Amino acid sequence: MPPKKISIRDIARQLGVSSTTVSFVLNGKQKEKRISDKVAKSVTDLARKLKYEPNHMARGLRTGKTKTIGLIVEDISNHFFAHIAKVVERRALKYGYRVLYCSTEDNAKKAKELLHMLKYRQVDGFIITPTASLEKEISLLLDEHRPVVLIDRYLPGLPVSYVIADNFTGAYQAVLHLIGEGYRKIGFVTTTSSQMQMKSRFEGYKQALSDHRISYEPALVLKIPFSGARSNAPGGIMELLNKQTPEALFFATNYLGICGIEGIKKLGMKIPSSIAIASFDEHDLFRLHDPGITCIAQPIEEIARNVVDILVAEMQSEKSPVTQMILPSQLIIRGSSERK
Repeated sequence: MPPKKISIRDIARQLGVSSTTVSFVLNGKQKEKRISDKVAKSVTDLARKLKYEPNHMARGLRTGKTKTIGLIVEDISNHFFAHIAKVVERRALKYGYRVLYCSTEDNAKKAKELLHMLKYRQVDGFIITPTASLEKEISLLLDEHRPVVLIDRYLPGLPVSYVIADNFTGAYQAVLHLIGEGYRKIGFVTTTSSQMQMKSRFEGYKQALSDHRISYEPALVLKIPFSGARSNAPGGIMELLNKQTPEALFFATNYLGICGIEGIKKLGMKIPSSIAIASFDEHDLFRLHDPGITCIAQPIEEIARNVVDILVAEMQSEKSPVTQMILPSQLIIRGSSERK
């Protein structure tokens, strides 16, 4: 049988004090309730010795606070979101908060179910990578005065805080770099997602072409459904390379970039002599690949830190202002985009 969980009543019994006294001490109210330092120390020492773990659900019912944050991302297994989650957890812990993770897989129905679950768990605040059609649910959270900060993408017209990278400028810089290296026939591999960050990257790609008098060719754009992208993308990219013979490819995400490398190798093509490539988002594989892959690196640490800081400020104030932050990304040039 599993060991019995230590309760406030167990601590009170061993010390010969009331459960109410123990509860006040463990909730940081000893000064407010005029409990002596000696008694408070004995409670905290014994709680630590017995490895007491508070029941956050029960405490939430009493205080309205559970010291937990709900983090909803698109895919926790994705390199970008996994890194985000790690930094968010580390930053939140400094404020005394734990983090509950969820992945939507870009599925609106699942996202709504996860929001409902986190509300039931009484999290104190939400960090959300919103799917399409989630405006109503997020608007409801705001109406209920629940602290919310969006990450990676935003919802136009909704008065909610967010922290994102400058997707338009990042994509523009990547395509501008390829143009500067002598490439003119540049393809773009993206997803069918209607999310703002993907739209902004697409617009950045088109604007860079337009500013250098390169005609936009729809046939050079490949849009892959999010569901099954990792299995379907290599084949689709191979077909694009065979039919349209682009000189260079720009990938809207790192996992599409990895799929691109796979497809290029299956065709027996060489990077960059057969095809130059660049990708949005950094990845360990891009650093280790030979040649290295040129990419747009988002400021992940800065994004995650700011998201937590803004959310904590909202959780601690009833009238915290809406903060909308766009951070610059960095173009990292490697061998995959060498001059034609």
